Amino acid sequence: MQQRDLAGYRVVAVHAHPDDEAISTGGALADLAARGADVLVVTCTLGEEGEVIGEKYAHLVADAADQLGGFRIGELSRACGVLGVRQRFLGDVGRYRDSGMAGAESSRNPRAFVNSGDAAVGDLAAIFAEERPHLVLTYGPDGGYGHPDHIRAHEITHAAAQCTGAVRRILWAVRLREELEANLPVEIPEGWTRPAPGELDAVDRSDTWVELDDRAYTAKVEAMRAHATQVWIGDGYASETNPHSARARGPVTAYALSNLVTQAVLRREHYQFGAGVGIERGVNAPAGLLSGIEK
Repeated sequence: MQQRDLAGYRVVAVHAHPDDEAISTGGALADLAARGADVLVVTCTLGEEGEVIGEKYAHLVADAADQLGGFRIGELSRACGVLGVRQRFLGDVGRYRDSGMAGAESSRNPRAFVNSGDAAVGDLAAIFAEERPHLVLTYGPDGGYGHPDHIRAHEITHAAAQCTGAVRRILWAVRLREELEANLPVEIPEGWTRPAPGELDAVDRSDTWVELDDRAYTAKVEAMRAHATQVWIGDGYASETNPHSARARGPVTAYALSNLVTQAVLRREHYQFGAGVGIERGVNAPAGLLSGIEK
């Protein structure tokens, strides 16, 4: 039976788009929730500017039907159900729009998340004041890989935490370079490509990590699979959204985004300290994400 040792703790994960919660923090969220913590995912946009994997829903994209954001609500709901967490949108559903990549025309939309100003800080501060989280998970100052919405999520998280004083600790999700490179598949599916040196976002150190047991790892993979317009899992299964199967061979499950660059679902999720109550850096064993914080 799963130990419920984290009952009474409250955790909030602040993410830019649907699928970020699964890709960046899915293992930790599943582990925290299974151990009794009350976990809330705050999603800042609907991901309207995303591309689409698979032909069936290809015309939902922003420059065609512009219906992708609504479709991704369903994917996000299924993913959060798999992880066992609650979910809400920042400022209500559709309040802020996906800004697209740096320099994109979509970033000039007044509703784009990068233009959210004090309103987004206030919306998140209201959630923090209501939830009073012991732990908040988000991205570092570079947003992980430089996406403007990820950077904005980092900014409003720290600003809202500072103005409310309601957050005990902030951690940033990162990937450790040596683990990422060591776990890339030996064989990749036809049509996928290998990442060029330095192409994937990664860091050389972290302050702690979560070792994903089989339950948490499976939950992460299945939550990623729920975002089928955005994530292609290379384990041989097809879906109603993407009827094409792909199988990679390697030490862990592989996946690709719409760019079809091969990546690995790692057995560890790494985190760097962002703010609040300090965390002891693990050497042989990691400090828990909530270690040193009283209920």
